[in-house]
Amino acid sequence: MMLPAPRTSDPRDAPPLRWGILGAGGIAAVMAAALQEGTTQQVVAVGSRDLTKARAFADRFAIARAHGSYEDLVGDPEVDAVYVATPHSAHLEHALLAIGAGKHLLVEKAFTRNAAEADAVLEAAEEAGVTCVEAMWSRFLPGFDVVRRAVEDGLIGDVRLVQADHGQLLYPDGPARLAEPSLAGGALLDLGVYPLHLAAMLMPQIVEVRATGTLTPLGVDEQENIGLRDASGAIAAISATMSATSPTLASVSGTEARLELDGPFYQPSAIRLVDPADRVLDTWEPASPDARLGLRFEAAELARCVAEGQPESPLLPWSETRRVMGLMDEVRAQLGMVLPGE
Repeated sequence: MMLPAPRTSDPRDAPPLRWGILGAGGIAAVMAAALQEGTTQQVVAVGSRDLTKARAFADRFAIARAHGSYEDLVGDPEVDAVYVATPHSAHLEHALLAIGAGKHLLVEKAFTRNAAEADAVLEAAEEAGVTCVEAMWSRFLPGFDVVRRAVEDGLIGDVRLVQADHGQLLYPDGPARLAEPSLAGGALLDLGVYPLHLAAMLMPQIVEVRATGTLTPLGVDEQENIGLRDASGAIAAISATMSATSPTLASVSGTEARLELDGPFYQPSAIRLVDPADRVLDTWEPASPDARLGLRFEAAELARCVAEGQPESPLLPWSETRRVMGLMDEVRAQLGMVLPGE
């Protein structure tokens, strides 16, 4: 048995769009580099609430225009698509701002704070006739398509168990936003969303969610274990923590073989096909392990969808974004984590 080749197109082949980056933080810089180094997309503008910060970002990436407000960025007539790169606590506001200006948009994960906010964004996008995609970059990587194809083709038999963890030492001495309820902090929306998306991709009819975890003194989730059960009988065991570094590995075990994803599993990484006797039958390696360039695949997907007049991506349709947000709502409910205003 051999692993299938990914069906992922070269991001350089995607029709170019003129991009505006909403936000000038760390993930915005990663996206700017990915667009400029790995695609034919054009980054033409950046917006920040701080004009000095926007200008510094524009100088760093040789971007033509820097805006001192998000309103000015989305109102820029030279911008076709907006990458929403602010914290997920502000995604609802900023996504609606871009949609109101008639811009296509790629919204960084977690898509919003909760499913109700996701519904509001997607309903607005549908009404405005713009393309909107959740920037869960893993789902657009070639490696994830290898996993997707291996399962679709029955290479590992019937999926029985999905295992994945994601732990980074980010609390209590990491970014302040992760500890802050008003900024939708916690491990789940920032880290747990990755293993949850992997499980959801492979388990289309999750019928049971069981979660345990630990909350911080301010009431955001420090860590969680999540058990999932699919209507097929497949189960998932996933975990996330922001107070320890974990291996960040994943595996998909089927009745005939299993897939092992090296860590960090959500980035470009090696994938092994292993038989029941623990013999490695085949290994797939990413063409480039550079995690920075991984974000180019989601941007190229948005550009292709726009060119084809598709409001959503078949790789991560709106129904799937809503489903994952709903799963995270259920996890938080079981943990007793309620964000301000919910």
